[in-house]
Amino acid sequence: MIVSLEDCFNLGHVAKTKGFKGEISVFLDVDDPYRYKNLERFLIDLNGNLSPFFIKKLKIRSNGFADVILDGIETKDMAKTISGKSIYLPLTDLPDLPDDEYYLHDLKGMKVESQEGSLIGIVEQVLDYSNNPLLEVRQGQDEILIPINDQFVISVNKKDGLIKVDLPDGLVEVNKS
Repeated sequence: MIVSLEDCFNLGHVAKTKGFKGEISVFLDVDDPYRYKNLERFLIDLNGNLSPFFIKKLKIRSNGFADVILDGIETKDMAKTISGKSIYLPLTDLPDLPDDEYYLHDLKGMKVESQEGSLIGIVEQVLDYSNNPLLEVRQGQDEILIPINDQFVISVNKKDGLIKVDLPDGLVEVNKS
């Protein structure tokens, strides 16, 4: 099965080599790295192609990094070839979340309503800027950008495909053409 980047989640990147036997340090750019402690494989983007790498050993550290030994990577020189590369998981391999938690990609296509129940629009995409993810909401021809934080996003109901927001006066209007 060939997996495309669009069907994947960026899990992080190979930060550096570690030792002389091919061990690597991986940064897991996720909220809870411990959810991935039983990971069996991940994909690495090698020149535009996603290649699977199977994990022999994975030890999560408390700072978002993990020490990893991969099948077939047995020397420091071999590990250097993947150092700095992005790592991915197919969306289908992501751990299930409780009902009150969500992945950013889950929000695409959801309806966005005010607390009062007025439809603001539909999430066209999520712009995942490092510390400031935004909902790109389509309202007719207009695009409205809404920060994804507890101040604005009141609730996310995955079952109903509905995001309730409490927006400051003027935020919707300032985005309209």
